[in-house]
Amino acid sequence: MAVRDKTIISTGYNGAPRGLPHCLDIGCARKGMKSGTHPELCRATHAEQNVVANAARMGVSLFGATIYIKDVPCVLCAKILINSGISQVIVKGCEYPGYKDSIMMFSKACIEVKRLIPTGGLILIDIKLFGR
Repeated sequence: MAVRDKTIISTGYNGAPRGLPHCLDIGCARKGMKSGTHPELCRATHAEQNVVANAARMGVSLFGATIYIKDVPCVLCAKILINSGISQVIVKGCEYPGYKDSIMMFSKACIEVKRLIPTGGLILIDIKLFGR
């Protein structure tokens, strides 16, 4: 979800585009493939893509917004979020393959990435830890 001034301005989900059948209904086109591979075969759009698309559909700017997502996004979603004008990314985890590349991109675009910790606080993900 995208938030600005403590108000939700857009939401997104992982799933098929509007009006198209979901993988749960017709089966996954990438069944058996490693996560993050062959995205061109996937019927679904990522939650981050849907946050941006839903905001655009409703005429809502994401400039300066914070996005809250389950995991550090894939590189494609990171690029889309950077171009949407978000200012901060809050994640629960860093499990997605290639997440370090996404964090590097956010860093170069001056977008902070913070990880939600179990106690309810936030910690800044330090790009220096990745040695690039």
